[in-house]
Amino acid sequence: MKKVEPLRVCIIGAGSISDMHFKSFASNSDAVLYGVFDYSAERAEAKALEYGISHVYRNIEEVYSDPNVDAVSICTWNNSHAEISVGALNAGKHVLVEKPLAMNVEEALKVEAAERNSGKTLQVGFVRRFATNTKVLKAFVDNGTLGDIYYAKASCLRRLGNPGGWFADKDRSGGGPLIDLGVHVIDVCWYLMGRPKVKSISGNVYSKLGNRGNVENLRFYKAADYHKDRNTVEDLANALITFENGASLFVDVSYTLHAKQDEIGVKLYGTKGGAELEPELAIISEENNTILNIHPQMDHLTFDFANAFQNQIDSFVSSCITGTNPLAPVEDGVEMMKILAGIYEAADKKSEVTFA
Repeated sequence: MKKVEPLRVCIIGAGSISDMHFKSFASNSDAVLYGVFDYSAERAEAKALEYGISHVYRNIEEVYSDPNVDAVSICTWNNSHAEISVGALNAGKHVLVEKPLAMNVEEALKVEAAERNSGKTLQVGFVRRFATNTKVLKAFVDNGTLGDIYYAKASCLRRLGNPGGWFADKDRSGGGPLIDLGVHVIDVCWYLMGRPKVKSISGNVYSKLGNRGNVENLRFYKAADYHKDRNTVEDLANALITFENGASLFVDVSYTLHAKQDEIGVKLYGTKGGAELEPELAIISEENNTILNIHPQMDHLTFDFANAFQNQIDSFVSSCITGTNPLAPVEDGVEMMKILAGIYEAADKKSEVTFA
């Protein structure tokens, strides 16, 4: 049997989320961490030293032009995701790109066109699809346990948790908790609902509290360039999303809110049963005229970040090597961008947004 050559990967962007990319690729026997590029040469050199990476690139064009780079993993600011994805695809590289795929639908469609023309794999970083609890629930959904899912609810509410830095700069991030946190919980609901086409969106966006840099005695994650007085993104967003098949999804997300505690919840309701994915997996059914709460016996009832990330990287590497379709393909990134942009548009117009 012919030995499969390992996938040679270059990490683009060496910020905080890149740590999971470096660790996960390093743990995959079918991949090699071949290169790293960051606009901070010092940061790139540090990662190369830490992971024994042989190539540190001086600019992005060097990455594109190196024939030894098979794939790139994009961990940069949101406003560069589309441009780098298109550049890498046009250069014949496979692409794993952190969410969101782009800053707007127009950019997302350009990435989709580049992927189709390249013949290469592009996978979007919808990491919650790869979590153990998601995979277990998906099997129940596919088996018909929930019947037809017609309603879902997704919440990811932080009482204090604006990371600041580029996360709080709309020009670089594209938005706040909606595009940072909402994208994950919306996507996992949409994925479990069968990825129906969006029909209409009503939404609200609030900027009432800022980043609450005055609050003391309570720690939260802060970006490297955090500044308590710099913030141009929303505090809170909510939306009702209706799909062509008649199903609907309600979502609310926040960076800061006068709430007693942080909250995450992902719930789905079908004609035969329901399910809670977060805060931990449970399935609700009915048998012998009795409602049953089913609690699966498994190691990870809630989102297992490190394991999910490893599964995501392993799936990407496998898709690149075998040519199989990725679990989070570019067209899903485009549809998710339609939803995110639609919520912002509906909030701005203060009216429902519809899709043909």
